[in-house]
Order: sequence, then C-alpha cells, then structure tokens
Amino acid sequence: MIIEKLIRKLKGKQDYKWESSYAARDLFSITSVRLMQVVRGLFLKPFLKKSSGLLFVGHRVKVRHGYQLTAGKNLILEDNVSINALSENGIQLGNQVSIARDSILFCTGIIAQKGTGITIGDRTGINARAYFGGQGGITIGNDVIMGPNVQIFSENHNFLDLVIPIKDQGVARQSVIIGNNCWIGAGATILAGVTIGDGCVIAAGSVVNKSVPPNSIVAGVPAKVIKQREDL
Repeated sequence: MIIEKLIRKLKGKQDYKWESSYAARDLFSITSVRLMQVVRGLFLKPFLKKSSGLLFVGHRVKVRHGYQLTAGKNLILEDNVSINALSENGIQLGNQVSIARDSILFCTGIIAQKGTGITIGDRTGINARAYFGGQGGITIGNDVIMGPNVQIFSENHNFLDLVIPIKDQGVARQSVIIGNNCWIGAGATILAGVTIGDGCVIAAGSVVNKSVPPNSIVAGVPAKVIKQREDL
C-alpha cells in the first residue's frame, strides 16, 4: 500500500506495518488531513530557527518566538498546540517528535525572569493536553511515550516567609530530566528537581517528587518505586 510505504519512509522504519485494514473513505480522510497539515507547516517553517524534513501543523497551532525553536525531521503539532520558546536555550525537538492536541509548552513564566528551555529527543510522543513548564529546564530523552494530561514543572514558588505575600517571595528553579525509553502514564505529574532514569514506567496519576533509578516501575501520591522491570 502506497500510504503505508510513505509512512515507513517518513518514520525511517523498514519494519513498519499496518496491523488493521481501512476502507478507501478512511484513507482519504487520513491523507487529506495530513496534506493540509503539511501545507500549514510550509507557512510556519520560515519562522523557526531550524526545521528538517516535513512539518505537520494542525488547526489553531500557536508558536511564539519560533526563532528559538529547532525542529528535527517530520515534527507533528496537532490541533491547538501552544508553544512559547522564549528562553535562554530555546526549545529543541528531535526527529519524529509528535505533540498531540491542546498541549502547552512554554519556557518563561514572567518576562523579568527568562526561563531555561525544553529539549525533547528523537521519536518521543507527547499525548494530548500535556503541560510543560520549562522555566528551570526540561530534558526528555529518545523513544519516550506519554499518556494524556501529563504535567511537568521545573519551577516552584518560595513560601517560607509568613509576612511577605507568596507571589513576592520569588521562585526556585530545578531542572527535570527524563531518560530514554520511558513510559509516563496518563495524568502523571513530575515536579521540579526530579530525574527519571532510562526505561522507567510511571503509573497513571502518579506525583513524582523524587528522582527514580533506571528501569523502575513507579506509582502513587507521592510516587514510590514498587518494582524493577528486570524483576517481572
């Protein structure tokens, strides 16, 4: 099938294969949506710092400070994605990255305190309604998959002084690092200062406030290591 071969080439995976059959009507709908995304991507490309390969852009996508955004091959930005790349290091997206609808990526909360930035590795998929605050820096590795509604924070408000309003006490920034080949479940929250090692599985709804060693299975509020993958 022509479409299957085209996707195989775009993904760079010779073993890619459809496991389901589709009617001609389904294929027409899928193809027409992707073609329109490519057309919108052509209009966005000149405003980015760098973009390789095709750029798929959905409806109502907003990219601010695109001159600080670097995109690898075949980036997909689904409908209503909002990106603000204003930061010291900008936003760097690897090859074959996909960001699903209604997701928000930003790096600077208030103009007076420019943020650090966000880096996402190759073949990583960000699901719907993700919220990434890259003020303190977020680094996500290769081949990471995420469920919907994942939140990552790299900045916290200071609050110890009982006299000064919390909003006037400043912030503390700590980077978040997620290794390669991780699965972050739906609704998980990852807080500032956390490092998640390669190969980890974070259960849906978990609140991760401490660093996690590689190949851990993590669950709970606050999250705890419940097993190691090699022990299964």
